[in-house]
Amino acid sequence: MRNKIIAVNAVIVLVVGLLAFAIVRTQLAAETSSTDQLKKSAQRDVAGAAAQLQLDALRTERWLATKANEPATRAALGKATPDARGDAARQLADQIASAASSALGAKPSIVAVVDNAGKIVGRNGSDLNRGDDIASPYPSFKEALTKAHPGSEVWTDKARADQYIASYVPVRDENRAAGMLVIGVAINDALARVGEITTGRGVLLVNNAGELVAASGNAGEEIKNAVKSSVGDIKNALATGNVIASAAGDVTFASAPLVGFGDGHRTAAVAAAAASLLPGASAIPLSILAVTVLGLILVVAAGWFLGNYISAPIAALEEGLLMILNGQTDKRFELDHADLGGLAFRIDQLLNQLMGVEEDNTDDDGRVSKAPTAENFGAALSVDKNSQQAQAAINASASSSIAGVAGMDAARLAAEPADAYYARLYLEYIGAKKTLGEPVDHITDAAFKSRIQGMEADAATKHGRPVRYHVQSNGREVVLLAVSL
Repeated sequence: MRNKIIAVNAVIVLVVGLLAFAIVRTQLAAETSSTDQLKKSAQRDVAGAAAQLQLDALRTERWLATKANEPATRAALGKATPDARGDAARQLADQIASAASSALGAKPSIVAVVDNAGKIVGRNGSDLNRGDDIASPYPSFKEALTKAHPGSEVWTDKARADQYIASYVPVRDENRAAGMLVIGVAINDALARVGEITTGRGVLLVNNAGELVAASGNAGEEIKNAVKSSVGDIKNALATGNVIASAAGDVTFASAPLVGFGDGHRTAAVAAAAASLLPGASAIPLSILAVTVLGLILVVAAGWFLGNYISAPIAALEEGLLMILNGQTDKRFELDHADLGGLAFRIDQLLNQLMGVEEDNTDDDGRVSKAPTAENFGAALSVDKNSQQAQAAINASASSSIAGVAGMDAARLAAEPADAYYARLYLEYIGAKKTLGEPVDHITDAAFKSRIQGMEADAATKHGRPVRYHVQSNGREVVLLAVSL
């Protein structure tokens, strides 16, 4: 039984747990992996990343403009000899680079002072690159130099090993352009910073030729391959100036042109959407499995205790019945059990009736509480002539009754003729028994009269005065009360 209880409940818990796991997992997958929702998420992310790149560039331009208006900057470009201009320009670049780290929150890779011809006068940290032409490889910078307006763009040149997001502002001397101040931040550093602020994931830059310019460190190969396979969408975003979402395999991403960089159609920022709209959602169904396992453990524990609670008394009943079948007819069950104790008591009663064994049916005062079934009234009144205990109970009943019937009409009983007394007592007794629904077919008039006379003789001998009996019923049992005459 124990195993059946455990098995049935375990199957129920397992079915409910697995069904809940399947439903929750399916619903979460549908809600968190929706392609449309992922595309919208990627569009928001890339728009934020592009805006952050443009904002950082604009802040750099504004800050650099204050440096360009300082007298020391104009003085560096106004030195008489090239060497003097170069030394002054390097010193100025070192000062600007040192101040930029705290002012802009990013350490520049290059700070350069450029003359009207687009050649480097001096740069920070080195005397190299003096005289290098940086206007020719970057047309937008050359145009800004010619028109004397600030700007920002992505500088990538394999020959020069440039990998910068460059910002530049003109240096004016008496209302004319004397040159440019340039700050370049490593692209990878800029993308990593923007990714942390906005998407929290990889950010990439792609040019108008469809070439992957740069990518932050957390942009994996899967994302890079997906971007390379969808360069048509990126070119479309650059051509139209719109944010366009794309999907390649399991990767969903979006691209947005960097409007404030150069002419706005040369470089696009790309951001990949998260694999799920709700990070950590995959762990939710697993928690249901964990709860299911806990439920199975509790089912086993509860089934074990419940099985022991039921099977132990059943085993005791089975063993006792087997002993009775093997000849131990006096075996009875004394089972103290809230649920099966009543069944054991009824089995004892059934055994007593089937085997003709009398039960102790007297109350605490020794009075007969009910008439057992027997073949004659003598047996019914506990007249088992081999049982001294039953006879003692009858005597005790008579003694107790004599003491408690002072209010009875003893004179009326004494005056009643004996035949009329016995006949009336018999009819009252039989009537009371029938009222309680007890069998009376075995009680004959002669047996009843004989037994009553015997009881009267015993009581008279014991108490030293004659007695007669009175029938009394309390709704549960019929009692014969002795009345002293």
